[in-house]
Amino acid sequence: MTSTPPNLPAAVAHLGTFPPTQCGLATFGAALLDAMSVVQPARRVGVVDVVDEPRPLPLRAGAQLVNGRPSTFGRCASFIDDHDALVLEHEFGIFGGADGDEVLDVLDRVNVPVVTVLHTVLAEPTCHQRVVLEQVAASSAAVVVMSQAAKDRLLDGYRVSPGLLHVVPHGARVNPPRPGEREFAHRPTVLTWGLLGPGKGIEQAIDAMTVVRNLIPQPRYVIAGQTHPKVFAQSGEAYRDELRARVRRNGLEDVVEFDGTYRDLDSLAALVRTADVVLLPYENREQVTSGVLVEAVASERPVVATAFPHARELLTGGAGLVVEHGDAETLGYAVAQVLTRPRLAESMQLHARRLASTLAWPAVARRYGDLVDALVLAQAGRHSGPGAVQVA
Repeated sequence: MTSTPPNLPAAVAHLGTFPPTQCGLATFGAALLDAMSVVQPARRVGVVDVVDEPRPLPLRAGAQLVNGRPSTFGRCASFIDDHDALVLEHEFGIFGGADGDEVLDVLDRVNVPVVTVLHTVLAEPTCHQRVVLEQVAASSAAVVVMSQAAKDRLLDGYRVSPGLLHVVPHGARVNPPRPGEREFAHRPTVLTWGLLGPGKGIEQAIDAMTVVRNLIPQPRYVIAGQTHPKVFAQSGEAYRDELRARVRRNGLEDVVEFDGTYRDLDSLAALVRTADVVLLPYENREQVTSGVLVEAVASERPVVATAFPHARELLTGGAGLVVEHGDAETLGYAVAQVLTRPRLAESMQLHARRLASTLAWPAVARRYGDLVDALVLAQAGRHSGPGAVQVA
């Protein structure tokens, strides 16, 4: 463990995927560290880059965890111990071994407090998945989840100490609409974005567009995002081609647009601001965290979503409409309501604006920073005897 001067915030190591890896966890990790550095420039941060094959180290990375290569575990642990604490991004699929259990070998070697961020909490895990998650939690000084639904699921279905759990929302870039930006828009825009692949409900969303096709002016449904790298590696653009065929069968060529352009953060933010409705048709009924949902709300965009847990929780106050899974027609009618009832859309935008400040990355980063600093102080207190700080 490094000896950070007491007048400086604790030094933080980060373990997870990281850009240029294309996945939600990599984007989350980079945004969190950026925000922590902005909020407290004196805080030292370092990255352990999790990869399947070795590559040149990304900016800020000081070590690389190569899945399936135990020889990298010790070096990563040594790098982590050169900091005061570790923030671990946990998802079963990003670490090596059965259900990502190789991460346990790394944690066994780490001597600093660990803050584990759970991006997935399964309602019906396999026995081994349950064991892995419980052991990760047992190796942590704090476990962060991003919704109350995730916390409740942990408490109901896993052996995890309630005192470890902290609910901190997924961060987002506050991205409100700009005056006059859509002044010359001739057609309302329905938008879904993210890496394209099966399981995101795009098929149902396309079918839902048959409900709104005859509205005047006719809406356009933009499906934005590159094909997920793992999907592309396995089957190229076959999945996108299947979706295009579905559009043709529904006679929606004049409604549905595919935008596979790579977008940096500024370009993506500008695209999101063009949306009259953000449509999240996710099939996953267990999804307790959605970064796209949070980004949409932080952009003050009305949302229509299937009833996955995070959507139920975040949109209950009025920032969106929630529709049961598997009902494309009702999903389409929900979109039509937002597009044809201006007061409803304005009410959704107002509710989203009230939520946005709590979801902003600086506010989220402060909460992570406060948690890390408290844990480091508590550990120092335990090592020095009575008077250890209790972490709320």
